Amino acid sequence: MHAFQRKALAAFLILLALSLVLGVAGYRRSFLEAALVPTPDAPAPWRIQPGADASPGGRSQSRMLDDGRRLRILLHVAGTATTPYAEANLFFVDRSGKPVHADLSRYGSVSFVATCAPGNTLSLVAPTFEDKLSRRGDLLTYRAPTAFFSCSEHGSRVELDLTRMETPQWWFAMFGLDLSRRAYRLDQVPKLAIGSTFQSPRDTDILVDISGLALHGRDLRWVLAPFALLLLAWAGFGIWFFRRHAAELAREVQERLQKDLPIVAYQQLSLQPHRDREKATILRVIATRYADPELDLESVVSETGVNRNKVNEILKAELGFTFSGYLNKLRLLEAARLLADKGAATVSEIAYSVGYNNVSYFNKRFKEEYGCTPKAFRGALAASTGDMPINTPAPQTPIIRTAHRLQG
Repeated sequence: MHAFQRKALAAFLILLALSLVLGVAGYRRSFLEAALVPTPDAPAPWRIQPGADASPGGRSQSRMLDDGRRLRILLHVAGTATTPYAEANLFFVDRSGKPVHADLSRYGSVSFVATCAPGNTLSLVAPTFEDKLSRRGDLLTYRAPTAFFSCSEHGSRVELDLTRMETPQWWFAMFGLDLSRRAYRLDQVPKLAIGSTFQSPRDTDILVDISGLALHGRDLRWVLAPFALLLLAWAGFGIWFFRRHAAELAREVQERLQKDLPIVAYQQLSLQPHRDREKATILRVIATRYADPELDLESVVSETGVNRNKVNEILKAELGFTFSGYLNKLRLLEAARLLADKGAATVSEIAYSVGYNNVSYFNKRFKEEYGCTPKAFRGALAASTGDMPINTPAPQTPIIRTAHRLQG
């Protein structure tokens, strides 16, 4: 059992270490980050394009001063248009430079460091294609989820939630939709736009500096896959541990039973009753009445006429036990045999049948003797069926046979 326990502990520690490594690695890997600035690299390459109001009288302008390491924009919002605006558009493209719709559904937020001179409030827009409503290529028909952020001359880090942006009312009015229809998907996004708002200063050059622009998200597959794998590994370890523990427990019990067989040596003694009548008488009484809960040393003394000191002396010299120790050993051996049988007797019934009228005490003594409770002992024998059949030599058989001979 000790060898198995060491092996099980080693397997447990290895599996625990593996769980920690995979868990931490999967957790860290589940955090996604796609840098758009400073390097427009995969998974979302882009090209920049200025944009401004095109309504009658609109003279707003935007000029790109991008140096590759940061996004520098010069916005000039003219106050002549009805809804003046100026913006910088980051259109997503494929490897060949053609416009594409990027799938940003894995990303939940965008972050960057923004510096503006003069300071004001800007917007970030992530237009998304809406099935049955939008016309591909006509960005005016796309839903335009928008988030606003403050931008100062001293610069500050901005983080915006891409999943909770506001859709402008004009888009709902265009399609006659209920304003409560707020949900949207980010699986078809043609661009990100950073531009002015109605709070931006008019007829003034606004220098906007954006650095560290990145998309952030979670890919829970990196968490769920290791979790499922580890769940199977732990389940396998549990099954292996239970079966091997049951087999080792059964083997250990088998060895204990084999070791305890010499205590029924009174069988050989009883075949020669004339050699030592006192021994034979004492052993006969115990063999025939061991299942009687009222059996005690005084009863044996009364029935055999041998004084109590000599009873203990004989049992100690012959079997290495005192009277109570030998009686308990005999009862527990018989209980083990009955538990090994595939009968329907309960633990309580077995306890009473071998002379214990207190089931709790029986469980305690049995665990002290065999290292497990009677219920666990029976389970171990059942679980080990097919692995190593338990052939308990059954102390009851020689006991009953001896008792019959002695009585005869």
